[in-house]
Amino acid sequence: MRRFGLLGEKLGHSFSPQIHALLGDYEYRLYEKKPHEVAEFLTCGSFDGLNVTIPYKKTVLPLCAGLSDIAGRTGSVNTIIKDTDGALYGDNTDYFGFSFLLDSTGCDVSGKKAVVLGNGGAAATVRAVLEDSGAREIITVSRKGTDNYGNISRHFNAQIIINTTPVGMYPDNGAAPVGLNGFTGCEVVLDLISNPLKTRLILEAEDKGIPCNGGLEMLIAQAAGACELFTGREISIETLKSITRKVNHKMINITLIGMPGCGKSTVGKHLARLTGRRFHDIDKKIVSETGISIERFFAERGESVFRDTEQDVLSRVSKENGCVIATGGGVVTRAANRDLLRQNSLVIFLDKPPEELSVKGRPLSIAQGVETLMEQRLPLYEKWCDHKVKTRSGAKSTAQAIMDLIDRGSGF
Repeated sequence: MRRFGLLGEKLGHSFSPQIHALLGDYEYRLYEKKPHEVAEFLTCGSFDGLNVTIPYKKTVLPLCAGLSDIAGRTGSVNTIIKDTDGALYGDNTDYFGFSFLLDSTGCDVSGKKAVVLGNGGAAATVRAVLEDSGAREIITVSRKGTDNYGNISRHFNAQIIINTTPVGMYPDNGAAPVGLNGFTGCEVVLDLISNPLKTRLILEAEDKGIPCNGGLEMLIAQAAGACELFTGREISIETLKSITRKVNHKMINITLIGMPGCGKSTVGKHLARLTGRRFHDIDKKIVSETGISIERFFAERGESVFRDTEQDVLSRVSKENGCVIATGGGVVTRAANRDLLRQNSLVIFLDKPPEELSVKGRPLSIAQGVETLMEQRLPLYEKWCDHKVKTRSGAKSTAQAIMDLIDRGSGF
């Protein structure tokens, strides 16, 4: 079997093996290398071809015996093919990947001003696509360049913003290279980061109603381009779109929110079994980590400390992919939790009539009353959720109703 893989410095976050498993029948491994190890690996490593990611897309250039036109033009290589004599040929399928992302977002850059955040290998490819697509002006913003984050306000008239930096990438979720408040005429925001599925930059764009997209579609499209080079087999756009849906379906979390006692934990367990996903119960994780029950936690430490702990646990769990997550009923009372959920989750609100809600072991339901809690939280549940599912007569039936949503592709 031919051997391919991904070369980079930190690859624990990579979706590439899963993507290539759908694209072709070949071995695909992750090759984490330090900068001083790259040259020796490319010279002596046992592989037939590689994808190249941060921070080596420019590093590998002088080690390639030949370059494609687009790799030479951009000075960036993200795909390497090894000839039978061991010579390396550098290509750039990021060009096709970013073009696919633009098309799928419905973004017309012709005559527009674009701001490209970052000046690495990916940025060079993005600029090439923008030039070829007729962008009127392309500004590259970097930390130390003429156009930098200190004077970015002079480009607040840009209509297109594209992040090519790793700022906000797993495990540093929640960071963003810029905020969007000054970009009053912004028409589209793109972020090449694919993990998390929605970065802070993308979440802010969503909140402002600006069309936006993360980097998963580009990642899959460039992988398809690499697969064609690896195998010589053409991959159709229909196949590419189908694989994109499958990967998104596999990577996204399913998170359950709703009133205390609505059955999130029990439904979540059934849903995890039905989907073959890992299951996380936030309240049980808090109990496991603190060694005390939820009732005792509230009694001894108070609700504020509990919400701090809940947010901390949620921030770690929500970085994962392909899970079912059952949250506590009060997760919606801490505004910061919303973005923690949105970054990687399809959020389902389990809607159960108040008269059917259990209060056993639920201190706030006992202290304040179910009706009062429902009045406070219902608007938040409905605002935070992607879908509302009414609970059925049994948890398994409710889980199946959520599965029906998934099978119809809702939110995936």
